[in-house]
Amino acid sequence: MKLFSYILVYRRVLLTFCTPLVLLPLPIILHSKEAECAYTLFVVAIFWLTETLPLSVTALLPVLMFPLFGIMSSKEVASSYFSEFHVQLIGVMCLATSVEKWNLHKRIALGMVMMVGVNPAWLTLGFMSSTAFLSMWLSNTSTTAMAMPIVESVAQQIISAEAEVEATDMTNCGGSVNLGLEMDECVSEHETNEKKEKTKPVLGHSNDAGKTSSKMESGKNAVIGTKYRTKKDHMMCKLMCLCVTYSSTIGGLITITGTSTNLIFAEHFNKRYPDCRCINFGSWFLLAFPVAIILLLLCWIWLQWLFLGFNFKEMFKCGKTKTVKEKACVEVIKQEYKKLGRMSYQEIVTLVLFIVMALLWFSRDPGFVSGWSTLFSKYPGFATDSTVALFIGLLFFLIPAKKLTKTTPTGEIVTFDYSPLITWKEFQSFMPWDIAILVGGGFALADGCEKSKLSEWIGNKLSPLGSLPVWLIILISSLLVTSLTEVASNQTTISLLLPILSPLAEAIHVNPLYILLPTTLCTSFAFLLPVSNPPNAIVFSYGHLNIMDMVKAGLGINIMGVAVVMFGMFTWIAPMFNLSTYPSWAPTISNGTMP
Repeated sequence: MKLFSYILVYRRVLLTFCTPLVLLPLPIILHSKEAECAYTLFVVAIFWLTETLPLSVTALLPVLMFPLFGIMSSKEVASSYFSEFHVQLIGVMCLATSVEKWNLHKRIALGMVMMVGVNPAWLTLGFMSSTAFLSMWLSNTSTTAMAMPIVESVAQQIISAEAEVEATDMTNCGGSVNLGLEMDECVSEHETNEKKEKTKPVLGHSNDAGKTSSKMESGKNAVIGTKYRTKKDHMMCKLMCLCVTYSSTIGGLITITGTSTNLIFAEHFNKRYPDCRCINFGSWFLLAFPVAIILLLLCWIWLQWLFLGFNFKEMFKCGKTKTVKEKACVEVIKQEYKKLGRMSYQEIVTLVLFIVMALLWFSRDPGFVSGWSTLFSKYPGFATDSTVALFIGLLFFLIPAKKLTKTTPTGEIVTFDYSPLITWKEFQSFMPWDIAILVGGGFALADGCEKSKLSEWIGNKLSPLGSLPVWLIILISSLLVTSLTEVASNQTTISLLLPILSPLAEAIHVNPLYILLPTTLCTSFAFLLPVSNPPNAIVFSYGHLNIMDMVKAGLGINIMGVAVVMFGMFTWIAPMFNLSTYPSWAPTISNGTMP
């Protein structure tokens, strides 16, 4: 028993050393670059799943292992850790810092709660709908980064309002109550195991970050060192976090400009089949919109059931009257909104910059009309969303927020300087640097898979699928791409598989869209891990979730996503593009030829 207790205590150390040793025969026996890259991929994936090391520390392992295996040089690997995503993240975090510093997020959050109500189910659906709509036009990462401070603030306002109501009830029943003591007593025995988790620094924020920026009423900082009143409060926070990242990913499916994988598919398809002219903004919207709506509703029901339970009778009961507790919560939130007063100059400027950033993102290259990027036609593709984000982000350090005055010896008050909307110190305390490293590790793994030809090896294994029924080919390719995109970037996955699947469809004499469309849609289904895509990493940084929460929720969404895509392919999508016949715009290949 004593030995078992030691193993339990030092399990992370044992797992750190045992995992590489157990997997070591893979590169030794096969002795190929593909096997060596797969070895690195397995080690990193296991460490991420088990949290043996901090996630950001594990993300640095490719810098150590790829040069030792000769897959990539240290310089090449290191360059993967800072990309266009990081520039965009910096710009968006400048906006988020200003939003939270000047309490704009609190005003938006309280206003939204007053409109929708405090019922978590309907509130979650409202957040998912608005996030999905924004993600149709903006990048998934930008949408998530902007929505999370608002969602976090709403959750904290609801929890605070319920605590105040309960404290008032207790005061009326039995005298004065210490709110802090009341909150302590509400924590169940099950929650005591979660106290240790909440005392850890939130990913991307040190414990000193909150001290550095004491004036910022940040939702993230509110989580640090704070325990939940009840188990239900914790579940509600998990639900709201996941609803944002999943709905941003689902919303990106709707438009051809909504996510980069859609654009990569459109470019590949139109270049390979120039005579088709069937893939454009309108046709993509018609095929993807029903898929996204169905999946969004299923995702809402699944998350609600998984974390809070789903009571259809109570939710859809006509003429349902609010309980005394719900009315009191609404009244408390109204009072909190009144305390904010009128919008300040700083809030107005922040809101204007937010709208300008969104409009510039939307109008850069909308797809159905010419955008402002055509003004720089001499350098096509040079100006991107990160250019806009960084430009607006710099303005937050430049635009004055308030005057700085001093009193002269004669008693005169003079202005000697001004304070900008945000300072570098405030930005540093808010910027999730750990998340930047975490996502960089995912990019490094994707680059390693491409350099070592591991991605190509996996893709080539799809060739024997030609002897299977079409529906089974679609199912296998969809499941494979859904699994692969969890550990490799979406862009790498789709870029690798499209050149493999196109000749496969031609060889088996099947309309290429029959295979390429579901594959492209399923490439976005990266729901399982924080490192699967940047939106997952952003919501994970708020500290409410652990790895298994995301795995359990994401596995269900993945299965439902593949099922919805399969359903769509054989219902409304097939007649839209006449998928039952082999098109004239596709080349004819003899039956004996295989890709």
